[in-house]
Amino acid sequence: MTVRAGVVVTGTEVLAGRVTDRNGPWVAQRLLEMGVDVAHITVCGDRPDDLTAQVRFLADQRVDLIVTTGGLGPTADDLTVPTVAALYGRELTLDAELEDRIHAIVKRWRSRMSSTVDSEPLRAGIRKQAMVPLGAQSISPTGTAPGVAIPADDSRSLPAVLILPGPPRELQAMWSEALDSGPVAAVLARRTQMRQDTIRGYRLSEADLAATLRTAESEIAGFGDLEITTCLSRGELEMVTRYAESARTAYTDLERLIDKEHGTQVFSTDGSTIDDIVANRLSGHRIATAESCTGGMIAARLTDRAGSSAYVIGAVVSYANEAKTGLLDVPADVIDRHGAVSEPVAALMAEGALKRLNVDIAVSTSGVAGPGGGTETKPVGTVCFGIAVAGHPTVTRTLHLPGDRASMRALSTTAAMHMLADALGSAPGAVDGSDA
Repeated sequence: MTVRAGVVVTGTEVLAGRVTDRNGPWVAQRLLEMGVDVAHITVCGDRPDDLTAQVRFLADQRVDLIVTTGGLGPTADDLTVPTVAALYGRELTLDAELEDRIHAIVKRWRSRMSSTVDSEPLRAGIRKQAMVPLGAQSISPTGTAPGVAIPADDSRSLPAVLILPGPPRELQAMWSEALDSGPVAAVLARRTQMRQDTIRGYRLSEADLAATLRTAESEIAGFGDLEITTCLSRGELEMVTRYAESARTAYTDLERLIDKEHGTQVFSTDGSTIDDIVANRLSGHRIATAESCTGGMIAARLTDRAGSSAYVIGAVVSYANEAKTGLLDVPADVIDRHGAVSEPVAALMAEGALKRLNVDIAVSTSGVAGPGGGTETKPVGTVCFGIAVAGHPTVTRTLHLPGDRASMRALSTTAAMHMLADALGSAPGAVDGSDA
């Protein structure tokens, strides 16, 4: 059976664009992974009437579960629980045990700040957060705000509701317990188990993949049972396929066709990202970056995951020519002769980082990020890369990347990660991974 869900993100700060919504996509992805179809993600301000309208809208769409995020704090504009409780006709009651638990959390936090004031407004805020709709199930707080799960109300044509806090860290920490709560578990028990597989390609166009999918539609039995979505992001094309176990053969046939048509451009068939692959292949290696146009974005991406200190040694952002000369030992006459944006300079930058930081692999970038600075021979979007590996000839490459300054820098960073994966895949002692 197909189970459908909707997500309501509350918060005037999100609606106004002051805060980027991280909860809606995260919740939707987790639900999709469990075989739940997400019909809508909506955003509304901290107004009871607007929240009520969003819940009614999703109920009219015949979803089985609504997940709300935000509006669970102690302040006057935190109105999610009383608003939803009123819609479901459920009286709010004080959960004394929950109140004591929240009070203990607050007391512990305040002691760390050397503040022990226990004022009436503070106690009132704690009491407000401990009010639970009659017949609902509270979910243990990971901050100070507990979650709430309310059963479906068939008499009012209202689905089950899971109310979660706004801070992403708190929401994600209580997700597992929320799924086990009675009202949510009852909904999830009705869903058909779905598989989700991801294929990722680089330098693969959407048009070419679309042509292959049209071929698959006419040649593969059961293709219609596959739910396929594609997304182009940062120069990579991602194809996510959801399907029931009964359609596994159709997916296997599709995977085989894509390998036949685009095998050299597919770098992952098991969901691994290029960041996963590079991190895996860096085991036993030491890496440094020498960046100009990317301004440290490659180093930031490499260090974005826990444990990266085992292989990332350092980075040099040599934006000015004197930094390239002084920090990376690139001779000034080479820059004068070839220009800063050139393969000879990119090679020397990578080699300089290799020697200066005592690593066994280094990557460099030097390019024209724009919007100005381009020439007829080196237009905006021209980027030169260098990969230096100890004991091997340095490899260089020049790309002409599209888009504005931000897009060009992002695409350059992705290109550098793929070049690193290629270099590490052929380096002695590298850990094998997916082809990149």
